[in-house]
Amino acid sequence: MNVNEPPSLLRNDAPAGNHWIKIRLEGVKSNRSAIGARVLARYGGKVQAQEVLSQSSYLSASDPRLHFGLGAATTADIEIHWPLGLVEKYHALAAGHLVTIREGEGIVKGCPFNKS
Repeated sequence: MNVNEPPSLLRNDAPAGNHWIKIRLEGVKSNRSAIGARVLARYGGKVQAQEVLSQSSYLSASDPRLHFGLGAATTADIEIHWPLGLVEKYHALAAGHLVTIREGEGIVKGCPFNKS
C-alpha cells in the first residue's frame, strides 16, 4: 500500500531455472537474533556477503533471514562470522532450502523453519 496513493501490484518476471538458499541464524552466546552476524556464500566462483541487521521504518518490516541468489549453482559454501567472533563453515549446502543454523551447534535438524 502506498500512503495517499493507489496500491501497487508487483510481479516477479525473473527467468526460471535459477537457484537460491536462505539462511536463518540463531545466536546462543551472541544475541539471540544474531544481529551483526556476517554470512559469506561462495558458489560457482562467486562470493556474496550479507549481514543480519535490525532495521525498520514506518509501515515496513525486514526479513531477518538472509536470501542468496545462486544463479545456476545448486550448492553453496556458507561461512558465518558471529558477533562474538566464532567462525563456522558449512560446505556444499543444497540450494532451494531455508537452513537454520544455531551458533556453536550447527544446522538445526527438524526445525519448523527449515522448509523450501
